[in-house]
Amino acid sequence: MVILNGNTLTFSEVKKVLYHQEKVHFSEESMKRVKESRKAVEKIVSEERVVYGITTGFGKFSDVFIGKEDVEKLQLNLIRSHACGVGDPFPEIVSRAMVLLRANALLKGFSGVRPVVIERLLDLINSDIHPVIPQQGSLGASGDLAPLSHLALVLIGEGEVFYKGKRTSAMDALMNEGICPINLTAKDGLGLINGTQAMTAMGIVAYLEAEKLAYQTELISAVTVEGLRGIIDAFDQDIQVARGYREQVEVAERIRDFLSDSQLTTKQGEIRVQDAYSIRCIPQVHGASWQALNYIKEKLEIEMNAATDNPLVFQNGEKVLSGGNFHGQPIALAMDFLAIAVAELANISERRIERLVNPQLNDLPPFLSSEPGLQSGAMIMQYVAASLVSENKTLAHPASVDSIPSSANQEDHVSMGTIASRHSYQIIQNARRVLAIEAICSLQAAEIRGKEKMATITREFLEEAREVVPFIEHDRVFSKDIEKMSDWLKTETANFAKIKRSKTKS
Repeated sequence: MVILNGNTLTFSEVKKVLYHQEKVHFSEESMKRVKESRKAVEKIVSEERVVYGITTGFGKFSDVFIGKEDVEKLQLNLIRSHACGVGDPFPEIVSRAMVLLRANALLKGFSGVRPVVIERLLDLINSDIHPVIPQQGSLGASGDLAPLSHLALVLIGEGEVFYKGKRTSAMDALMNEGICPINLTAKDGLGLINGTQAMTAMGIVAYLEAEKLAYQTELISAVTVEGLRGIIDAFDQDIQVARGYREQVEVAERIRDFLSDSQLTTKQGEIRVQDAYSIRCIPQVHGASWQALNYIKEKLEIEMNAATDNPLVFQNGEKVLSGGNFHGQPIALAMDFLAIAVAELANISERRIERLVNPQLNDLPPFLSSEPGLQSGAMIMQYVAASLVSENKTLAHPASVDSIPSSANQEDHVSMGTIASRHSYQIIQNARRVLAIEAICSLQAAEIRGKEKMATITREFLEEAREVVPFIEHDRVFSKDIEKMSDWLKTETANFAKIKRSKTKS
């Protein structure tokens, strides 16, 4: 059971909820704060004070006063009118993360929503009911309005959900689980949608996949070093320490660990004096991406425990302030950074693929073919990798540098953070396929050299990978191999536990 209090949610807990269906509950202390802030909202309504979003319209309509007899209609109209997202839905796991993060944010006690709103959000998680939320339509300020409105629809029995492997109506799923939809009252609707939970949820799922991918790039690049008889001296500890970046030092240490007993690596001068940059600079390039990943993780950890709606209720209602915590700029920049960091892992991977297949750059069979000329071998796999990294370069254009005014210029600077998070996720999927191609080629090269000469760890990886993609003896439909390897890398964890142990050790 994960206990939410609005302040201490961790990546470890998020993973339990997202990937292991851990149940969720609120802390009693946090719910006390929620109740106190709710009293403040009810007092504002009863006294008919002018407070944004409670007794006024929204955006440019903030100067329109709403009487207490219409506050419920105001909240319902808000959700229905703002639920205009388009495009394919977010992955189900991202939808689950959004619900989790919104509940956690509301439990901070600054939003003024009723406790039942939070209880229903937790009911969705604990019943595995996940709102169908279109991916496109958010500007990333005033929060993720369109996506979160689709989430909020489910609480009132409208919209669609993913439930028991099917896409169905929200009302059917709620009734099947014995969950009563709610009626929105003052501040409830606004409290549900004024926040950054779409971009943050997408960002968390993207980060978790990127972190795993980054570890995998090291093991697979170590196999490439063996396939090309790379020079191990470039990974020497002294070189890395002389530069001073911790992440670079750690990457090199892991590579040395993987290859510690390899008979396929060489020393400088044995075959060549220096390797190409895509081999020699693995610690520097991969290490820089790890620096970015560490920065991104830090921002996501802050945001998953942040109050991001407007207005916020402080001092038991004595202060109700309008501000801009819904603005997604911190996550927008982090997601653009994530896109660039992962795109670079794919870029250098594709260059290693080229060195594995190009007969002018190695002493292996051309394109790793068993019958060069008659059989093309891995020739077109390199084309695919080149296409994917080129596509990544367009997706890596920073979304956060763009802004289009909205709401009659009241909301005149927006973050585009949700676009950034979606693009970073697309880049990760492309990068994984590039890495799958490097894995196929590097394993082929190493096995041609002689798998008995491989290091213990890389040989173990080869044996397990061969259950997924066999040795290439004849040309076949390699699209299937690439997808199988990519799917395996996405789901497989056992091989990479040792990598994480190595990281901890370093």
